[in-house]
Amino acid sequence: FSSSGSICWEPKKPLSIEEVEVAPPKAHEVRIKILATGICRSDDHVISGALTMPFPIILGHEAAGVVESIGAGVTCVKPGDKVIPLFVPQCGECSSCRKSKGNLCTKNDLGAPRGLMPDGTTRFTCKGKPLHHFISTSTFTEYTVVHETAVAKIDAAAPLEKVCLIGCGFSTGYGAAVKTAQVEPGSTCAVFGLGGVGLSTVMGCKAAGASRIIAVDINKDKFAKAKELGATDFVNPQDHKKPVQEVLVEMTGGDGVDYSFEVIGRTETMMAALASCHMNYGHSVIVCVPPSASQIDLDPMLLFTGRTWQGSVFGGWKSKESVPKLVTDYMNKKITLDPLITHTLPFDKINEGFDLLRQGKSIRTVLLF
Repeated sequence: FSSSGSICWEPKKPLSIEEVEVAPPKAHEVRIKILATGICRSDDHVISGALTMPFPIILGHEAAGVVESIGAGVTCVKPGDKVIPLFVPQCGECSSCRKSKGNLCTKNDLGAPRGLMPDGTTRFTCKGKPLHHFISTSTFTEYTVVHETAVAKIDAAAPLEKVCLIGCGFSTGYGAAVKTAQVEPGSTCAVFGLGGVGLSTVMGCKAAGASRIIAVDINKDKFAKAKELGATDFVNPQDHKKPVQEVLVEMTGGDGVDYSFEVIGRTETMMAALASCHMNYGHSVIVCVPPSASQIDLDPMLLFTGRTWQGSVFGGWKSKESVPKLVTDYMNKKITLDPLITHTLPFDKINEGFDLLRQGKSIRTVLLF
């Protein structure tokens, strides 16, 4: 049936709100009524052209809603269940799903995106034109269809306008610290980039017991919120003549930090984060999606001396099993999401939400249907 959806017809153009035809779920698929969806920088990277995706496309991947209908064979959810769509699926059968240390299910649509359902077709059309799906989710539409491996049932009492952040931003940043890096009590951390994901990384470092958390951003307006969430030191690279990695090494008595996190998605800051951690046992984690065409030139000595350089997708969490637990942690006040949400707008103000993000005025804008 028809749904109000926001379509990205081509790069570098505002999103256009249109009537979208959403097909019923096929076997092993779930149609979800989206009630709240966050605006994430990764969505904007597609609009700007930095992240290559097939067009036209319905973006959005951080959301919460209610199951409207299910296809044949679906047993994990039923109509009426509150759910979060998963941009990293969990099929339970591939090598990553079977191993305890893996979380990037091979059924994902991240690496070489087709923008289609697993069977190679789309469930969206507008004005007779087929539209692409975005990383197994597509949440900038009142109704979406996902595969059953890409949806998690959550606590029926959960406030969807808050827990939608567990679908991406919060889980990605918090997990990078507590799950991927496994930050140790008493350690020193540096977090590059203080958007919603970066601030969640700060929260993760604090929860893990880091004694010093250095927040790095060129927007000094982000420092007050970072301090509120646990950051202890603040560095604006533009205030220094020398490279930021040298500043961080000096701040740590010549050693470098124990853990660094790149939460921006720029190759220059990935290199700076690596170089700012301890030359022998430092651990640097890449948390954000790099631009599609980017390459890194690396002095191998940076790694030969012992540093660990690691990527983290969705905070290292196995999505289907971890998302309900993270929602329960929020309900039990073990984690907080509210400070990350700076703006709440009706869905038809989606382009205003993106403007707030681009201007550095918002951390997370949540759109409500």
